[in-house]
Amino acid sequence: MDKNQLYQLKEFTSVVADTGDINSIQKFTPVDATTNPSLLYKAAVMDEYAHLVADAIYYGKEDIEAIMDKLAVNFGVEITKIVPGYVSTEVDARLSFDTEATIAKAKKLIGLYKDAGVDKSRILIKIAATWEGIEAARILEQEEGITCNLTLVFSIAQAIACAEAKVTLISPFVGRIMDWHKAKEGVDGFKSNEDPGVKSVTKIYNYFKKFDYKTIVMGASFRNIDEIIELAGCDKLTIAPSLLKELEESMEPVTKKLSVEEAKETDIKLIEMNEKTFRWMMNEDAMSTEKLAEGIRSFTSDIIKLEEVIRKKISN
Repeated sequence: MDKNQLYQLKEFTSVVADTGDINSIQKFTPVDATTNPSLLYKAAVMDEYAHLVADAIYYGKEDIEAIMDKLAVNFGVEITKIVPGYVSTEVDARLSFDTEATIAKAKKLIGLYKDAGVDKSRILIKIAATWEGIEAARILEQEEGITCNLTLVFSIAQAIACAEAKVTLISPFVGRIMDWHKAKEGVDGFKSNEDPGVKSVTKIYNYFKKFDYKTIVMGASFRNIDEIIELAGCDKLTIAPSLLKELEESMEPVTKKLSVEEAKETDIKLIEMNEKTFRWMMNEDAMSTEKLAEGIRSFTSDIIKLEEVIRKKISN
């Protein structure tokens, strides 16, 4: 029997659903699921999830911060009933440069999950990969036993800092890197094997496997299925429902592109990472600096929009 691309991809890579839409997660049977403020905003205004919003408002009364935390956890709890693995829940992007506040927020979210009967082993606390965010993740992982997903990773500097901090998982972005290079170079696109986003994730994967880092590499932010197929073999790939559907409908062959064996043979030098090195490497990388800042602004904008939805519901 012929196998579709999604089936073939799952033979090489753990597939994760990049959505807050519980119905989509049920359809594609991913191992894990990730959410972010943009995805939660889209889901929270859908009628079928009104009860989750109502429950969060009942819990938090008129405390917007408490309502937002409870809402994120409510969606996460429902998702844990569907996927067997991790569910990622994101810390407020406005805390991206505050290590202590990020730690406090992570502990609060884990506490809400515990109250709902979900063990912390099922949850990845999702944090932007700023230096302050990475330091928060290091403390959460090593001192609190709270597993983390460092998101908005655009550079090898961010990736190495995360690996040195022994975080559980990173989400290096693909499509947003391609977007930047398309605009910078004035081109319509790239061949999949020349895609700057694909090359960035490949570089990170090879570095981690070469030097035996345990941090999971989960490619994210895809613009087309060609980018996804080019990263077959990556530890995990988090994919939007629309692209999961395309993969499901295609019968083209999928071959493994990334492997530990090949990574071990690559000629890569170890980089001694510290804060000064991190900040200098980011300073020298315009794309990573710009996309990280833009990503934090975008997530913040969607948090504010969701807060406005909540305020209107409180006042009604």
